[in-house]
Amino acid sequence: MTNKISNLFKVKYPIIQAGMIWNSGWKLASAVSNQGGLGLLGAGSMYPDVLREHILKTKKATDKPFGVNLPMLYPDIEKHIETIIELQVPIVFTSAGNPKTWTQILKNEGITVVHVVSSAKFAIKSQDAGVDAVVAEGFEAGGHNGRDETTTFCLIPDVKRKIEIPLIAAGGIATGRQIAAAMLLGADGVQIGSRFAATYESSAHNRFKEIIVNTNEGGTELTLKELAPVRLIKNEFYQEVVQAYEKCATKEELIELLGRARAKKGMFEGDLVNGELEIGQVASLIDSVVSVEEVFNEILSEIRNLDFGFQKDFI
Repeated sequence: MTNKISNLFKVKYPIIQAGMIWNSGWKLASAVSNQGGLGLLGAGSMYPDVLREHILKTKKATDKPFGVNLPMLYPDIEKHIETIIELQVPIVFTSAGNPKTWTQILKNEGITVVHVVSSAKFAIKSQDAGVDAVVAEGFEAGGHNGRDETTTFCLIPDVKRKIEIPLIAAGGIATGRQIAAAMLLGADGVQIGSRFAATYESSAHNRFKEIIVNTNEGGTELTLKELAPVRLIKNEFYQEVVQAYEKCATKEELIELLGRARAKKGMFEGDLVNGELEIGQVASLIDSVVSVEEVFNEILSEIRNLDFGFQKDFI
């Protein structure tokens, strides 16, 4: 095996399932790992005791490597770090913060650390902080996103020429052809979110999964930059945000409109009217809710039918 990401994580395929809040519980993470990819638990929507439960259940459901995605703005991050170290989680993906804060502490415990970035500038800073790899996530991605709106097609080759450590591409990737494109642009592996959100094993509500497959081109938009840029499906709540901007709402008014637990309400509880529905532009290519196994079969079959040199390292 010569692929850098497969070697780093000790997995069969350099395919990482994004640690998406309200989507990425133990069923999804273990299913992806069992198929030969790397499953991630989305710790950003979990209380410390819930993360502990999901780690233990993942360990029972798979003997393959898995990891935890840890947003560094999480209020109980110290407790999450303690749990991850205590339960010997082998891989941590950090995001939304300074990689210097926890990288060395985690690496001292033998944990592989990856940081998620949206620019070449922060990829370099992450490398300098000692991370083992970076995820470069383009503007197409769902959920919280970079402010500069750099697309994956531009971001990946720029990051590739400026770092030495392995590079994982994310944002707008759901098919074998898109994986091939990312690899040709210079990525060593890919991180996939939206396609895995619309699987049976995803912990999201079934109504959210159905709206993913019914979202067409132009059905999402990056908004709320004054708070934290986030890509949303254009539902009724999104329209309220649009109306607030038309009335020149202040940052404080936007915070009040957003309120609390909007993402949970939408993605986990299935409130498609008032909830915050986070998904990527690639939703327009997702036509059905299927199993994780079917996702891998589709992706790998498509890659095998392409004529690209990286196939021998990928498959």
